Amino acid sequence: MKWTVRTAVPLTALALAGTLLAGCAPSTSGGGPHEDDKSGTLRVWLFREVGNKPKERVVDGVVRRFEKRHEGVRVDVQYIPVDSRAEKIKGALNDPSSAPDVIEYGNTDTAGYVENGGLADVSAEFADWPEARDVDPTAKKSVTVGGKIYGAPLFVGVRALYYRTDVFGDLGIEKPRTLGEVASAARKIRAERPGMYGLAVGGAYTYGALPFIWAHGGSLAEKKRDGTFVSAVDGARAKRGISAYTGLFGYDNCPAAKCAEMGGNENVEAFAAGKAGMVVAGDFNRQAMEDGKVKGEYDVVPLPGTERGSIAPAFAGGNNVGVLKSSSHRTLAVALMRDLAGKATQRRLFDAMGFLPTFTDTREEAAKKEPFVEPFVETLDAGTEFVPATPAWAEIDAGLVLPSMFQQIAGDKRSVDDAASEAARKMDKAFVE
Repeated sequence: MKWTVRTAVPLTALALAGTLLAGCAPSTSGGGPHEDDKSGTLRVWLFREVGNKPKERVVDGVVRRFEKRHEGVRVDVQYIPVDSRAEKIKGALNDPSSAPDVIEYGNTDTAGYVENGGLADVSAEFADWPEARDVDPTAKKSVTVGGKIYGAPLFVGVRALYYRTDVFGDLGIEKPRTLGEVASAARKIRAERPGMYGLAVGGAYTYGALPFIWAHGGSLAEKKRDGTFVSAVDGARAKRGISAYTGLFGYDNCPAAKCAEMGGNENVEAFAAGKAGMVVAGDFNRQAMEDGKVKGEYDVVPLPGTERGSIAPAFAGGNNVGVLKSSSHRTLAVALMRDLAGKATQRRLFDAMGFLPTFTDTREEAAKKEPFVEPFVETLDAGTEFVPATPAWAEIDAGLVLPSMFQQIAGDKRSVDDAASEAARKMDKAFVE
């Protein structure tokens, strides 16, 4: 099968963006402006991708059509560089006169922006948008805080199981159909090929570990009736998932001395370099595989769950587009938000950048067009999970609460019970602050 190589944003970068940006939201949360101009200049800030030209061409098309429909309106699009966007956004949100009307943001940023008054509530406009009925439920959840909608999902990304077809063939290993079979296959690969990791795992690879917790019926946190959260990582089911993941750190698969410090990028690099038989990685990691030593010698299947025929729930990462509360062009800004995140644009972004659509029907079209994305679409359709929709998640993520838990267990420094209890305590402290 011949695959066309595309590039997309690493979700590790989005997770980092969530940490940076949520912490840089405005310190005040006054009401939005009363003015709603129907002419003038709309300012838009989007993320600059690696190889940004294809994205620019798609956006330019959206802008031309928008300006043609709205006489007297001009759209000014700026692409925010990764290395300086946190300070730029912080300054803009604290000075409404310099802030954009429409902004792209990582989907873990939503709660932080809402908490600090940065994003406008667009619930009514979202409900009146015909295309919204086809938005993936988890993608919709990523723009929802307290039952209100604060943007439109732009694209989504998930992880699945990459495996070496040549290694599996040589060793007579069948594609794993349960997480238990993944572990067995990993240990067989390591035993037969001691220079390789069976399954690359990382103590700092939070979003690669979470499917193990969710597949065992565990949760990160539970939402209480008053809308606050309480940690659930110390629950019995969550601990079974933690044990399943941390049990893969050892000389029989991925030695803790090396692997406990590894994150998602290191896991992907190990597989791409031919040093691992399997890895949990995203649709957005395909470029790395195609550029690596494994080109033509790997395939992808959904990461299986605990039972045959099941798929482990994956973290649904991605980006959203929203309207800032300070915008003096609310009606126009909402219309442009819907154009930028609409089905037609998402189809073009998939063709240009490989971004997976957030609409279920549009995503099915993408899978038919590009077979490579089928296992990722299957994963999405099977049901995904998201992090707690609270600003506290940025603190928990930045504080490395979960990586510390995985690393302590992997390094035999603490038991699963003790490490999970400590992580739960830290999470609960963040939830109430």
